[in-house]
Amino acid sequence: MARIPVTARLSIDESELEESFARASGAGGQNIQKVETMVQLRFDARHSPSLPEPVRERLLKLAGHRATAAGEVVITAQQFRTQARNREDALERMLELIREAAKPPPPKRRATKPTLGSKKRRLEGKSQRGETKRLRGKPTGD
Repeated sequence: MARIPVTARLSIDESELEESFARASGAGGQNIQKVETMVQLRFDARHSPSLPEPVRERLLKLAGHRATAAGEVVITAQQFRTQARNREDALERMLELIREAAKPPPPKRRATKPTLGSKKRRLEGKSQRGETKRLRGKPTGD
């Protein structure tokens, strides 16, 4: 069985992908009624031995409505008029989804305390604005 490289450290077995074909909707003329050009690509992410657990969880979350309750990711491709182009498109979109899930999430932001200088600058700015507003008032009768 051939392995499909996803990232430098991650690859999936070709046997884990299941293709099915159907008649596509849309443009195609007479061809549309007799040729099954739409491709439906299925990948059982929940039971895949190729995916580490964190990647599997992120993939199912990223897939959204494309993931079934059983944990399968389903990609449908019918953009092109030939079955071969739709197969390539579906595979590339599936691999792109897995690549996105393989990226580790960014670290959480740690809150830092404001520096003494920034506190002073903020207070000076506030007092300057207050002084400006005070000077806008009516003059006192001194």
